[in-house]
Amino acid sequence: MTDTTRVEEEPTAPGAGRHLAWALVLISVAQLMVVLDGTIVNIALPYIQRDLDISNANLTWVVTGYALAFGSLLLLGGRLGDLYGRRRVFMVGLIIFGVASLLGGLATNEGLLLAARGLQGLGAALASPAALALITTTFPAGPSRNRAFAVYAAMSGVGAAVGLLLGGWLTGLHGVFGLDVEGWRLTLLINTPIGIVTALLAPRFLAESESHPGELDLPGAVTGTLGLLGLVYGFSRAGSEGWSDPLTISSLVAGALVLALFLVIESRVEHPLLPSRVFLNRTRAASFGAMFLAPAAMFAMFFYLSQYIQTVMGYSPLKAGVAFLPFCIGLVAAAGISSNLINRFDPRYLAGTGTILAAAGLFGFSRLPYDTTSPVAPETGNYATDLLPFILLMSFGMGMTFVPLTLTAVHHLRDQDTGIGSGVLNTMQQVGGALGLAVLATLATQTFTDRARELGPEMADPTVQSQVFTEGATNAFLLGAILMLGASAITWAFLNVKHTELATDGPEGGVHVG
Repeated sequence: MTDTTRVEEEPTAPGAGRHLAWALVLISVAQLMVVLDGTIVNIALPYIQRDLDISNANLTWVVTGYALAFGSLLLLGGRLGDLYGRRRVFMVGLIIFGVASLLGGLATNEGLLLAARGLQGLGAALASPAALALITTTFPAGPSRNRAFAVYAAMSGVGAAVGLLLGGWLTGLHGVFGLDVEGWRLTLLINTPIGIVTALLAPRFLAESESHPGELDLPGAVTGTLGLLGLVYGFSRAGSEGWSDPLTISSLVAGALVLALFLVIESRVEHPLLPSRVFLNRTRAASFGAMFLAPAAMFAMFFYLSQYIQTVMGYSPLKAGVAFLPFCIGLVAAAGISSNLINRFDPRYLAGTGTILAAAGLFGFSRLPYDTTSPVAPETGNYATDLLPFILLMSFGMGMTFVPLTLTAVHHLRDQDTGIGSGVLNTMQQVGGALGLAVLATLATQTFTDRARELGPEMADPTVQSQVFTEGATNAFLLGAILMLGASAITWAFLNVKHTELATDGPEGGVHVG
């Protein structure tokens, strides 16, 4: 009896289906919480600034601090799961995340809030790779695992939009249950009970993996983390301060040099933090490459479209969040469809088609109307005709992209490498998103600068500012579409695994079906 037959019989055991369903609920809740926390505080920033008296320069660290800790620690988090037990690391990450959220929600000063956000990033970096690895080791290969990956991918994709919606709603609340609590604090406090309860339920529904204590590559962990920290910070700073900023340049150069040292160390140690075999598979490398470019393009939609809807169209924060609901619905629907289609079609066709649809959506956003020559009659996009069709295109495209690429990124990894493989995938998304946003912001900022030079005093008019912002945003959307086409080219050219192979378990070189 082959491995494939064995794993397909497992869910028929009494209670196995319900057990797997609850396991997926826990993993999905954790992933959604980790992803949405990157955006949930965005709408609350003005209220946080007022209550804690944070300067404009330091306010961005409320968002950046989380992203830096999360992005730079993902490789280490993934490997710790492989070495010390994925369920254990998953639980530790969630508890750290919950406690950090409590500290942030109760923060009375800027320092405590920023420290709590960094601690949240650490918890997320431990929990997120472990969550993806637990899907690989908990769900049998085939339809069951495909559905689980679809839910995970949906949570990863809609998290940012859900964060905007939930952040807008919670920020508007005050005095909930008779308590004198500012609404912005609820954007953090809501994570505490969810994270800790999820962690406490994990032993009941998730099996522990084999551990390998004593094999931690400490030099690799330090250099890998510091190198990624330098790159993520450099890219983040480039988006706001420009590529010529001395600190941006020094951070990127230092990050690149330390990562080069990391690679040298990894080639010489007995138990490397990042084994080269994780990258040597062409299908896996293609998945990582496409997942580097696709989120970079998707971040453009959330970053610029959320600003456009509020500053140009005049939507309230809550209404702006609701405007993204069709994206959530479309992505969840597309992910569900993809999980079924992946049983019949090769990942190349699904992800290739998905990236083309997403590129078309971004191109549609690049056609938003603006007219910097007529401030008296400014052009403003209509939600139903100028935004909604392309939001839906983007959502279906990303839903069809995330599921197959997530599956192929961890396909046939050795059991001892599933955590680090998941960590690499998450790192590609975070670093790619930071780089993409920096490049897109540079293009948009250059447009603002050029128009300010041309228009001179007219730029003081808020209407003209809105039109110039729209022009800059459309240029960023167009570049985002090009990045998405790059992800599509990688998918079509190199993602050559067959759908029948995804129904098999075991490491590379194992059973191949068809």
